[in-house]
Amino acid sequence: MRIPTRGLLATALCAMLLAGCAAPTGIVDRVTDDDPSRLLEQAGQQEPAQAARTRLEAADILARQGEHTQALEIAADIDDSLLPPETRARWALLLAELGETLGDPWAVIQATQELDALPLAPDRALALREQLGMALLEVDEPAAAAEALLRVQASRDDEALNDPIWTAMSRLDGQALADLGRDADALTRGWVELAELYRTSGGDIERLFERLDAWRERNSRHPAARRLPADLVALGELRGLEVRHIAVMLPESGPLARPADAIIEGMRIQHRAAGGSVQLSFLDASHGDLEALYREAQSRGAQVMVGPLDKDQVTRLEQQERVPLPTLALNYGHGERNGARGLFQYGLSAENEARQAAVRAWRDGHRSAGVLVPDNDWGRRVGEAFWDEWQARGGEVTNAVRYNPNAPATESTRRAVSNPRPDALFLLALPDYARQVPPTLDYFGASRLPVYATSHLFEGQVNPQLDHDLNDVQFLDIPWQIPDAAVGGVEVLPFLDSYRALREESDPTLFRLHAMGVDAFELARRLPQLQAVSGMELRGATGTLRPGSDGRIERELPWARFVNGVPQPVLIPGIFGDERAR
Repeated sequence: MRIPTRGLLATALCAMLLAGCAAPTGIVDRVTDDDPSRLLEQAGQQEPAQAARTRLEAADILARQGEHTQALEIAADIDDSLLPPETRARWALLLAELGETLGDPWAVIQATQELDALPLAPDRALALREQLGMALLEVDEPAAAAEALLRVQASRDDEALNDPIWTAMSRLDGQALADLGRDADALTRGWVELAELYRTSGGDIERLFERLDAWRERNSRHPAARRLPADLVALGELRGLEVRHIAVMLPESGPLARPADAIIEGMRIQHRAAGGSVQLSFLDASHGDLEALYREAQSRGAQVMVGPLDKDQVTRLEQQERVPLPTLALNYGHGERNGARGLFQYGLSAENEARQAAVRAWRDGHRSAGVLVPDNDWGRRVGEAFWDEWQARGGEVTNAVRYNPNAPATESTRRAVSNPRPDALFLLALPDYARQVPPTLDYFGASRLPVYATSHLFEGQVNPQLDHDLNDVQFLDIPWQIPDAAVGGVEVLPFLDSYRALREESDPTLFRLHAMGVDAFELARRLPQLQAVSGMELRGATGTLRPGSDGRIERELPWARFVNGVPQPVLIPGIFGDERAR
C-alpha cells in the first residue's frame, strides 16, 4: 500500500521556497530573471557554485510551470555539494517532489542522500524520510526501506505506516531480520518478531494466527498489534481454507517427460521437507484431455491443480473464462494476457530475464544498447522481449545481431558493438558461445563495455578456469544457483533442506527445474493467499515470485558479476550509507 507523502512534501517545499524568497543573498543568492531558458544560459557562463544555484532556480520555475520532466532532468544534474546548506535543502525537497510526481524513485533516493545533514525542521525531515522509505520499496531494497520507515514511525507513532512497513519486513530473510533487530528499540523488535512469525509459518495460516494472537498479547501497545497490516487481515479471512490436497497433471511420456520428472522430483522433496501434511495426487497429462484430468482431480478431492507444462495446453486454459479448480500452470500461454479466472502461470521464462536485463541496464544509466541473440525462435522471442522493454523506457537499440550458435563469435560480436558503439550489450548465449564474447570485445577496443546477460551463460557450477573469460559480465540467475551473490551464502537460502537434498543428487542440467518444482509446490499451497492478498510474494528457490495483475507469476532474480571466473554480488553503490559497491 502506498502512503501519500506528496502533500506533506509540497507544503514543506512551499514553505522553504517562501523562506528562500525572504532570505538574505548570503544564504540564497537568487537572480531576478524568471525565464528558465535565460537562467540556464547564464549558468553556462557562471562559476560552478553560482551556476548550481542558478540551475536550481530554473528547475524550480519549470516545476511551477508544470514542466516536470525538464525540471527533474535539470535538478538531478545539479552537483548539490556546491550548494550552501539552506539551498541544498530546497534542492532536496524539489528533486524529491519531482521524483514522486513522475514516479522516479531513484530521484527521491538521490535527493535524500545527505538527509541527516540538511537544515530541515523535524516534520519536514520526517516527510522526506518517509518518501525515501517508499522509494526504496519501489526499487526493491526492503531492508533500507524498513529502516527509513521505522525511524519515521518511532518519531510519530503513525499506524498508517503499518502497511508499507509490513511490505518491507515481509520481504526480508532470516539473516536480514536478525541484522535489523540487533540492538534495536522495542518498536523494531516487535516488527522483527512479527515478520519472523510470518516467515517461519510455512504458509500454514492456522499456525500463523495462533502464534500471532500470542504476539499481540505480548505487544499490545505496538502499532501493528493495535492495527494489523492489511495483508495479515486478508490472510486471517482465509483461516480454515488452507490447501490440503494438490493434484499435479504432468506428462509421463513424450518430449516434456524429462523436464516434468525433474519438476516432480523437486515437488516431492519439498513436500517431505514441509512435513508431508498436504496430499499430492499425480495425473498423467501425456494425452492432453484437460477436461478429463480436471474431473479426475475433483473426484479425488483436490483443491488445487498444478500443470499443465505444455505451452499450447496453457494457452487453451488462459482463453477460458475460468478454470474448474484454482490452477498453477507451469508455463506461460501464447496470449498477451491470461484471461481465465483462477489460473496462475509460472515458469522459468527467458523473456522475463531479458526484460529484467533491460530494466537493470536502464537503471545503471545506459541509454543505447546492442543486442546479441541466437538466430532461432528462442533468440527471436528473447531479443524481442529485451527490445520492447528497452524501447518502452526510451532506450535506443543501436544494433540487433542474430548469430549462428555453431560459428565463432568474432564477427557477430563486432557487428553488435560497431557503428555506433552502444552504451551496453545484451547477451543471450549458452556458456561455450558466451565465453568467446568478452575476449572479442577486448580485441575490438570495447573492453569496458558493460555486458548484461541471462542465466543461460552459467552452467551452475563454479568453474574459474573456464569462466575467467566472462569476467565483468553481469548476469541474473535463480538464488539456488548463485547463493553467495543472491543472499550471502548457502545457509540463508530459501528452503535450505530441499536445496541440500537436491544439490547432492541433481544432474546439474536439471537443477533449475528441480528448484522450479520446489517453488511450484509452495506456490500451489498458497494459491488462495495469492488470490486474496494483493502484492503477496514468495521468496523462492527460483527468485522472488509475485503474481501480476493477470495471474502470471513474475520472477525477480538476483544479479551477479563474474570476478576471477566466479559469480560475485552486484550491489548498488552510494545509496545506503555504506561502502557497498558494484
